[in-house]
Amino acid sequence: MAGNDNWINSYLDAILDAGKAAIGGDRPSLLLRERGHFSPARYFVEEVITGYDETDLYKTWLRANAMRSPQERNTRLENMTWRIWNLARKKKEFEKEEACRMSKRQPETEKTRADAHADMSEDLFEGEKGEDAGDPSVAYGDSTAGSSPKTSSIDKLYIVLISLHGLVRGENMELGRDSDTGGQVKYVVELAKALSSSPGVYRVDLLTRQILAPNFDRSYGEPAEQLVSTTGKNYKQERGENSGAYIIRIPFGPKDKYLAKEHLWPFIQEFVDGALSHIMRMSKAIGEEIGCGHPVWPSVIHGHYASAGIAAALLSGALNIPMAFTGHFLGKDKLEGLLKQGRQTREQINMTYKIMCRIEAEELSLDASEIVIASTRQEIEEQWNLYDGFEVILARKLRARVKRGANCYGRFMPRMVIIPPGVEFGHIIHDFDMDGEEENPCPASEDPPIWSQIMRFFTNPRKPMILAVARPYPEKNITTLVKAFGECRPLRELANLTLIMGNREAISKMHNMSAAVLTSVLTLIDEYDLYGQVAYPKHHKHSEVPDIYRLAARTKGAFVNVAYFEQFGVTLIEAAMNGLPIIATKNGAPVEINQVLNNGLLVDPHDQNAIADALYKLLSDKQLWSRCRENGLKNIHQFSWPEHCKNYLSRILTLGPRSPAIGNREEQNNTPISGRKHIIVISVDSVSKEDLVRIIRNAIEAIHAQNMSGSTGFVLSTSLTMSEIHSLLVSSGMLSTDFDAFICNSGSNIYYPSYSGETPNNAKITFALDQNHQSHIEYRWGGEGLRKYLVKWATSVVERKGRTERQIIFEDPEHSSTYCLAFRVVNPNHLPPLKELRKLLRIQSLRCSALYNHSATRLSVVPIHASRSQALRYLCIRWGIEVPNVAVLVGESGDSDYEELLGGLHRTVILKGEFNIPANRIHTVRRYPLQDVVALDSANIISVEGYTTGDLKSALQQMGIPAQ
Repeated sequence: MAGNDNWINSYLDAILDAGKAAIGGDRPSLLLRERGHFSPARYFVEEVITGYDETDLYKTWLRANAMRSPQERNTRLENMTWRIWNLARKKKEFEKEEACRMSKRQPETEKTRADAHADMSEDLFEGEKGEDAGDPSVAYGDSTAGSSPKTSSIDKLYIVLISLHGLVRGENMELGRDSDTGGQVKYVVELAKALSSSPGVYRVDLLTRQILAPNFDRSYGEPAEQLVSTTGKNYKQERGENSGAYIIRIPFGPKDKYLAKEHLWPFIQEFVDGALSHIMRMSKAIGEEIGCGHPVWPSVIHGHYASAGIAAALLSGALNIPMAFTGHFLGKDKLEGLLKQGRQTREQINMTYKIMCRIEAEELSLDASEIVIASTRQEIEEQWNLYDGFEVILARKLRARVKRGANCYGRFMPRMVIIPPGVEFGHIIHDFDMDGEEENPCPASEDPPIWSQIMRFFTNPRKPMILAVARPYPEKNITTLVKAFGECRPLRELANLTLIMGNREAISKMHNMSAAVLTSVLTLIDEYDLYGQVAYPKHHKHSEVPDIYRLAARTKGAFVNVAYFEQFGVTLIEAAMNGLPIIATKNGAPVEINQVLNNGLLVDPHDQNAIADALYKLLSDKQLWSRCRENGLKNIHQFSWPEHCKNYLSRILTLGPRSPAIGNREEQNNTPISGRKHIIVISVDSVSKEDLVRIIRNAIEAIHAQNMSGSTGFVLSTSLTMSEIHSLLVSSGMLSTDFDAFICNSGSNIYYPSYSGETPNNAKITFALDQNHQSHIEYRWGGEGLRKYLVKWATSVVERKGRTERQIIFEDPEHSSTYCLAFRVVNPNHLPPLKELRKLLRIQSLRCSALYNHSATRLSVVPIHASRSQALRYLCIRWGIEVPNVAVLVGESGDSDYEELLGGLHRTVILKGEFNIPANRIHTVRRYPLQDVVALDSANIISVEGYTTGDLKSALQQMGIPAQ
């Protein structure tokens, strides 16, 4: 580097001076200028590889160092340096764009929130204001504090948990195999086991995805797996055949392909249909055992993570069963973290992580959930508070009103419940004298195999072990830990460092980001010459993790977690359970964990000197170490699974039963559906009434031509009112009784046609409203309070021409109903994006679904559980028809609920032809592309050119409807 060394050094120096905030804050200038010189190599390792997913830069660096020609080497380094400068510049540009975007949106959000508070403020008593300030049960709706459930009053509960992504099995979990198979998998499996062991719980189903892909263990393809509880409480009682805890694997998505969580969105509705079928069967089976022949429905459907949240919301709506939600790691947090890195724009992040789908699913989960289970107070106040559908102060006001029975003006807020995760207590150690020194602390004859795999790294294995268990991701901050250890000579002399960074084969086969972090760790070990002092085994089994904690405790070591932010940190609890004091990040849940356990020290994860000082203090002060160990073991019971389940069930029991989605036997017998094996649903929007009539005629003729009219029924699904449908059919000379049901008002009403009259000559067609469906969808319906807000909002939407303004949205009572508020749109071109209206409604805590229809000439607002796709599921449940035996006819475009009609196990026929009106403003303002949420290449979806009788007959036969 003789020719360019000075130039590169000065150039990198200039970058650091000009862009510290963009590249790494204030730390680099202090960290990189030691011993009076600047090291480009060290800069690259510490600030580029660990901060950016730029593996091609890493390869450039390796090639440059391998070059024999100084000229070529310098050329590569110069090119690399320019690219680093570009990264810094891009980050500044992204930060500026994001700040500008937020400065525009924040005042609008604040004004909307202020309006909501104004509506809530006038009745608030001073005493309630004071109560709100300090009581979390008032602030959010609940907390871990409270009375325990009376187990004698608990019925035998059926609980459904949902966790869709990752590799889920009960034994030998492959935690760390990929980014989706981590703490959440362990959490939901242990939760299922623990709940099934709780008094009063009969069965727990953990629903996940069936995986039949090559190179994955066959156990992930088994339809069901019984989970054996470690406590054995289930088996001390008389149990039925279907009792206990089970992993139920539902097939959805490509059968022979494993999918990362970002690619599951298009297949969620397939899962919902499959899960619906399982829950129906299981509820009946349990009912035969303990319900006197009546179905035993789940007491709660609990979604874990965003994708499972939207699935739980749909299942909750279809079955009218309460929903609970646990976010685990929230999308808005993820988005903000990625934006702060400055590597990608918002659009690029969405393309990679489908982050908009994730955030919308979390918002929908807030809309539909009775309770949201959080691990910490911080999660509620700093993370959930970022969402449109939750705001701490408004939650307090609503909670105060609910407590005294005051009017909430149609507003609702889910209860935020703080229940920390539990741990299994099968491995608590008390197996050595804290105050004594053992001659041989690790007798070879008793060593678990993993001990030797770790000890082989150390020159002196008797030294205290600093243990970190984290996957090699930048946010876990492993490199700062290695630097803190490497640069503190007293700490290196006192202790060893063990890094358990998941399981891996070759680094070259790892994900780019993980490979870059691991490479930087190995480079730092070499930089500080830490051979013989740092262990980093390639493999470990999940069952060996407790042994690793025990080894660190046996050497009187410490557990360390210095992630930049920690959502919860189950590893901290596991360490305490095994008698291991902790050093933890001060950002996130560890603050609250340490308040309970009082078993360690908290540090700033950005301050490597503070990390080194805390580790040295804990390990060198034997009294402090012993006190922390004792405190952890004494207080750990507060994080036990039994304690978690006790708090969990006490909340579930307060949800109360709802009326099941299935009507009573008398209602079912009165519907004209007997003998039906298949259903054709006509749901073609954005076409003229003449074209709609032709499609209906041709579809009916296609079935009649095959003499299958007796076994095949018809449903018309539309945003039209029943009056409009009746007028349309009468004017075209068709009979209403050609249909078994009409789904009207965008899914908020279901009608059944029938004849009335004393004799056939004076018989008249009447339409019976499904009252059971009405009571089913009224959940969280805002009623008059919602209507008043929408009328007020409509007056603010105006068309501006010069200095004149003209209102373009007006209330439409003629097309409204009890559960559908309709508004007429004068000029669709000036409509605000639907996502903006949904945002406003959520900020106001008005839980409903808004959609544009009739080519954006009408706005309909319906309950959150009302939609055409959900109404179809309701009918399938009521009529006992399997979803795959349903075919839905749609156009190339439709109302803003169009995408919901495409997914699922039913067959979809997309009708193409000249009758379709071009896509309008309804679909030009989507939050995410249609292909992000719909698998357009699914075998369940076909397209046909035209809609003649022959076209429809051929399409239905291709779909297997009717069966030949």
